[in-house]
Amino acid sequence: MTAALGRRARRRWAFLILGGALAMPYWILVDTVARLFVAPRGPAGEIVLSFADLGAALPLIAVTAVFPVVGTLEASAARTLLGVPLESSPESRMRTALWSVLHLGLGLLVAGATLALPPAVVALLVRPIVPAWSGRVAWFPAWLAPLLGAVLAVAAVAGVGGAGRLLARSAPPLLGPSAADRLAALEARNVRLAERNRLARELHDSVGHALSVVTLQAGAAGRVLDADPAFARLALGAIEDAARGALAELDHVLGLLREDGASPSPPPDLRDLHRLVEAARAAGASVEVRADIDALPAVVSREAYRIVQEGLTNALKHAADAPVTVLVEQAHGSLTVTVANPLGVGHRTGHRPGRRPGAPTGGHGLKGIRERAELLGGTAESGVREGCWRLAARIPLP
Repeated sequence: MTAALGRRARRRWAFLILGGALAMPYWILVDTVARLFVAPRGPAGEIVLSFADLGAALPLIAVTAVFPVVGTLEASAARTLLGVPLESSPESRMRTALWSVLHLGLGLLVAGATLALPPAVVALLVRPIVPAWSGRVAWFPAWLAPLLGAVLAVAAVAGVGGAGRLLARSAPPLLGPSAADRLAALEARNVRLAERNRLARELHDSVGHALSVVTLQAGAAGRVLDADPAFARLALGAIEDAARGALAELDHVLGLLREDGASPSPPPDLRDLHRLVEAARAAGASVEVRADIDALPAVVSREAYRIVQEGLTNALKHAADAPVTVLVEQAHGSLTVTVANPLGVGHRTGHRPGRRPGAPTGGHGLKGIRERAELLGGTAESGVREGCWRLAARIPLP
């Protein structure tokens, strides 16, 4: 009994009373029109007409529930009073209409019972001590009246509780998102995450490569500024070129983020491979290139460029004094990109400082390469093989 009259039950009762208040104008409109054509006879006729008016008002409730604001208000009220954790407002007008009919129809019945039953229960409970009422309800003994009053009170509370539970269970399927809505939301979220990951890869590969070149050149220029001014000037020129290229690629990525309709600058592809190699050579790396880039699809060319770029960045960062070999070839219906450098080889004796030759230590770059290859149906692998650090990616050609 405590649960039936607890806080949750009272809130659900209030929700049903709210539905009855919203349904009352519909009922009054239908009842007014009905009494122009029908004249009920006696109390029984009034009761029959009242229920007939309710049945006729339900279609009107369904028609007016097609407005989007109705679903929003109903979902908000259900979250607050029913305690149902709805994710969003309903997108289906049919489900909103069904919910409104259920809520307002049950609410009108509960509101009517809330007004009519308490006086009846009181009358039954006090009948044995009020003899004047005996003649009015003489069809059952006076001693039975209190028992009937108690049963009627319990039935009213149980009925209201059952109606509240019915609404609470019906709210998620009718007011919440359907399975199709959830699937669409999940797909949209996956698209957003994929786009964010793609932009993160673009920033990492383009700006990260430029910063690696700038860092190496700045360090070299600072160390030989007095001893070899000519080399320092070359390093500063390489820094300028790398920064300019990074700004161009950053403008491309930012153009993808803009929502003002401005078209971003075109992204680099394998046709710009010579610039990438020249920047690496300017940073002091020895790069040998063999590339077959004829008649490549644009998307494959762009992703292959980024893979080479990340491979050269790793070589500059982790094997600065090792020669690098870049191989891009088409064979057997696929494009193979390979970037390799020997381990433990220090071939340059000039002034540019280099890091200890070795293999990349991991990070987001190699993961980004695998993601780029997999998005195009290909594969990528990296590791030490025959004394060389080798990065290899295969992308199928359409």
